[in-house]
Amino acid sequence: MIRVLFVCLGNICRSPMAEAVFRNLVKTRELEDRIEVDSAGTGDWHLCKPPHEGTRALLDRHGISYEGIRARQVLLDDFNRFDYIVCMDANNERDVRAVFGSKADGNAKVFRFMDLLPEKESKDVPDPYYTGNFDEVYELVAEGCERLLDRIRRAHPDNV
Repeated sequence: MIRVLFVCLGNICRSPMAEAVFRNLVKTRELEDRIEVDSAGTGDWHLCKPPHEGTRALLDRHGISYEGIRARQVLLDDFNRFDYIVCMDANNERDVRAVFGSKADGNAKVFRFMDLLPEKESKDVPDPYYTGNFDEVYELVAEGCERLLDRIRRAHPDNV
């Protein structure tokens, strides 16, 4: 089983959107028995809350389920549990590496989402909690999730 964790600040906008989009992609490709998807936040403000209403409205428009997604905080054990830990911005990556300590130093399993989209100008996924632009985030997430699945397929050809 390949395990993917998306991480943002509060785990109500960007990372649950990525979780839902990637989970939908995995389902449509019939890979649910081979790829597990989750999301978490570096902060604890929204623990156990559903995704932000803007994220839910956008996912509803695209027919993508967010059932069962609830905000949680990144845990030390996540480093051992997940194969890919995908951070939505530089601050999230820094905070995740701080949680994981020295074992995360230089570890390729922790990387920024926008590394999947190197041709884009921004190095961070903008936070729609502050910008209000959920559509922009969705476009980045949809394209990046396709590329992440391609990366996983290349890295694990016998599993996926």
